[in-house]
Amino acid sequence: MSDLVFIAFPTEEKAIEVRKRLLELQQEYLIELGDAVIAVKEDDGKIRLNQLVNLTAAGAASGALWGALIGFIFLNPILGTAIGAGAGALSGKFTDVGINDNFVKEAAEALTPGTAGLFLLIRKVTADKVLKDLEGIGGTVIQTSYDETKEAALRDALAGHIKTGPQDSEDPAKLPAS
Repeated sequence: MSDLVFIAFPTEEKAIEVRKRLLELQQEYLIELGDAVIAVKEDDGKIRLNQLVNLTAAGAASGALWGALIGFIFLNPILGTAIGAGAGALSGKFTDVGINDNFVKEAAEALTPGTAGLFLLIRKVTADKVLKDLEGIGGTVIQTSYDETKEAALRDALAGHIKTGPQDSEDPAKLPAS
């Protein structure tokens, strides 16, 4: 089962930096992402999406390759390439994988103009190591599908104060006298 996390950042650059770090952690097999979309609320209120994968370009490239191959069969590879690229781009434009774009745009309305939000579809995570790595990066958790305990741990990590054990307990008997 996957979890959805939506974190707001003051700038698009900060959201890109965090997404890049999460992709590096994915290379280390500490997290498995289904999708990572950045939504930017422009000053005029419009929402712009920064997708992880440009499906239109990927579809055009794939379509061009298949079109060229079919074009060779009919002795017109240039026409086949052009038709294949157009069909592939059209197919890629209407394909949506990962987090639903309409959901992202609706949720991103909660952002203030000039800020960005990072939407993560998390399939698997080694939570303690990922949270430790993200400690203090900033950002505000807007929405998650986590339970309250996991969401609180994420908020603490982003704020820079991870609870590491019983010594961090809120038990008044263990706090120093003031």
